[in-house]
Amino acid sequence: MTLGAARPARPAGRAAPPAPFTHLVRLTDDTGLFEHARHATVRREHGYCTDDVARGLVVTSREPSPSAEVLRLAERYLTFLVHAQDTGGAFHNRLGFDRSWADEPGLGDWWGRALWGLGTAAARCPAPWIRQEARIAFGQGVSRRAASPRAMAFAALGAAELLRAEPGDRAAAALLTDAAAAIGRPGPDPAWRWPRDRLTYANAALAEVLVLAGDLLGDPSTLAAGLRMLAWLLDVQTSDGHLSVLPAAGWRRGTPRRRHDQQPIEVAALADACATAAAVTGDPIWPAGVDRCVAWFLGDNDLGQAMWDPATGGGYDGLTPHGPNLNQGAESTLALISTLQHRAARIA
Repeated sequence: MTLGAARPARPAGRAAPPAPFTHLVRLTDDTGLFEHARHATVRREHGYCTDDVARGLVVTSREPSPSAEVLRLAERYLTFLVHAQDTGGAFHNRLGFDRSWADEPGLGDWWGRALWGLGTAAARCPAPWIRQEARIAFGQGVSRRAASPRAMAFAALGAAELLRAEPGDRAAAALLTDAAAAIGRPGPDPAWRWPRDRLTYANAALAEVLVLAGDLLGDPSTLAAGLRMLAWLLDVQTSDGHLSVLPAAGWRRGTPRRRHDQQPIEVAALADACATAAAVTGDPIWPAGVDRCVAWFLGDNDLGQAMWDPATGGGYDGLTPHGPNLNQGAESTLALISTLQHRAARIA
């Protein structure tokens, strides 16, 4: 079956499960979080990356009543990030299974995600010592600035978490301000409500940062711009009432849009942004967007197939024209957990 073929009947009545941490535990050792798996089996030869470990710290810190096992995961992820950070606040990204760094510290997307994880842990983790250590590490990196708007957006998500907990934190406010400026504003064309001519990956994070900046910094025009971007993004990624997210190849303005291969990270970023918009505005369109993201994992997608394995708790790595990619790597599993956390928060 291809994505252009007739879609199976939409799955009905599937209840969303609690966020499963079982596969995340399987992917984690005493050093960090392995990046890849073949089906549910860890691929140790590919090692670890700061990108995924940082996202692991985000989801473990978000748990309102974490088990001892989840807290141990948060501890390991925090320790990894502290080890990855240099004295100037930059981060290594890739660590081999031999515990040797394969790169030099930098300010790529992994820097932004590291600050996202550290800011979330500093603001939300129920373990005081984790909050304290995360706050120190966040402080070491908050003054740096990346060239990439997307890296700045990821870092700003951590700054916003900290700013909610500590409204007077000037360094976090400055990072959020600079990230919003780097992202820009959507143009006047209603058919392309985006600041740039190409959509790539985790796109909704950029809209979310504008929503957060507008709300936390008291800037109504920035808030409105973020909401316009997010509403358009939700609209163009909805087909026949279900979510159909942009593929890994992205989408350039004025070109045909492809529908494969869809990545779970797109769904998770959209769920994050919709949950933030719901909290800021109270508009019911945004909780409905979160529900659409949850439903994508449960099978309400272009192929009508579930995008996770209930037996392992792992998220599948992508939706191809022929069905799910059954590998269950860290990124896809974290996307599943993150999305289901928002659903659990709504019904708690």
